[in-house]
Amino acid sequence: MDHTIRHEPEGGVTFEAFCATPGCDEESGPQEDQEAAQKWCLRHTGRTGHDLFRRVVTDHARVTRAEPLHSEQS
Repeated sequence: MDHTIRHEPEGGVTFEAFCATPGCDEESGPQEDQEAAQKWCLRHTGRTGHDLFRRVVTDHARVTRAEPLHSEQS
């Protein structure tokens, strides 16, 4: 059986940023808006001087089974 996988808009998209400075465990938490996660990075850098971040974008996907081809038998 063939399947397809596609982004599921109903699930939304979340954006997160994690400080990558060794010893710092701060993170933005899930944000619905990419700009909110980026602003968190800027504030964190301003407060701590940390300037390296890991950014994660998460979406939802739906897998659907392709309809089987029906062959006519004679």
